[in-house]
Amino acid sequence: MKYKAIVIGVSAGGLEALKTILPELPGDFPSPIIVVQHRHPFSDDSLEKAMNDLCKVNVQQINDKTSILPGSVYFAPPNYHVMIEEDMTFSLTLDAAVNFSRPSIDVLFESAADVFGEHLIGIVLTGANKDGSEGLLQVKKKGGLAIVQDPETAAVDAMPLAAIAATKVDYILKLDLIAEMLVHLFNKKTDKEKK
Repeated sequence: MKYKAIVIGVSAGGLEALKTILPELPGDFPSPIIVVQHRHPFSDDSLEKAMNDLCKVNVQQINDKTSILPGSVYFAPPNYHVMIEEDMTFSLTLDAAVNFSRPSIDVLFESAADVFGEHLIGIVLTGANKDGSEGLLQVKKKGGLAIVQDPETAAVDAMPLAAIAATKVDYILKLDLIAEMLVHLFNKKTDKEKK
């Protein structure tokens, strides 16, 4: 399999964007998906619970040293940066905010690019700052695939526009086409296509 992991960065407008993508993935989707969603530092795990109820894949919040397994969606916990270790576990840090954000999309994307290289897919969705643009550049530099939500379909277009300006993006897709692209990249079918 060419791709071994997917990282997604999203900020303002993220809940609706994720509800458009993640529930469309089949229960046997073979790749781990790691998500940084900017949120309040004292948020609880209601986002993960809500997404788990909607999705066929398992959705959970990352804990320090959690093993990265195929077919699961992992959300960065509030107020922690997430990094990926060579042994396929997560590490959490309280390092300073990057782009005014902790968790930072750039921090996740850069560590994922170091570990997965050309086997990584990076996706930048709706958001109000430039977090993710430098990280997506690193994904591309290491040979990975870069996907950005079409800014015209983003609730807030600043993050997609910054990512497009930072690197040569492979695909700029309307929000409702991203899940379909992912399942095709992994030779799977969405539930819509199975009917």
